[in-house]
Amino acid sequence: MRSKAHAEITLLMDALAFSAYKHRNQRRKDVDASPYINHPIALARVLAVEGGVTNHRTLAAAILHDTLEDTETTYEELKEKFGRAIAEAVREVSDDKTLSKEERKRLQIEHAKTLSRRARLVKLADKICNVRDMAAHPPHGWSLERRREYFDWAKQVIDQIRGTHARLEAAFDEAYAARP
Repeated sequence: MRSKAHAEITLLMDALAFSAYKHRNQRRKDVDASPYINHPIALARVLAVEGGVTNHRTLAAAILHDTLEDTETTYEELKEKFGRAIAEAVREVSDDKTLSKEERKRLQIEHAKTLSRRARLVKLADKICNVRDMAAHPPHGWSLERRREYFDWAKQVIDQIRGTHARLEAAFDEAYAARP
């Protein structure tokens, strides 16, 4: 019989393998065009190492957070493979790509305060990683003004979920302070 810890680790490894497969042909927008899977891994690391988050469903949601938004993955597929709690958290942090970029950004700010705690943690980790990446390895061709606008927008999103996790919010604030 498998232990609870073994089942939780298995779920995380399955989420990592699934995310790696789904993002296999994708690259980040940084100058080095790094493999996309590095981003979900970074989120899980921020949550676990910097935030002390140990909930396996939250960590799995972080690893899977862009699969609905950026791959051909469906909500039903996630629900079947990883359960409703994880699929819901991923859906909560996913943008509707049928909307304009401006509308998606506006809705992220507006909807942030309605997110579940699990989705808020994933959102915090995502914005921490994104602003760190934006400062250290900005997307090719992004002007200083565009990068600053991204930082300010990310802060507007995070400001809606203040009070969720003090250590992660402090990590975001530190990353934001390094804005260009």
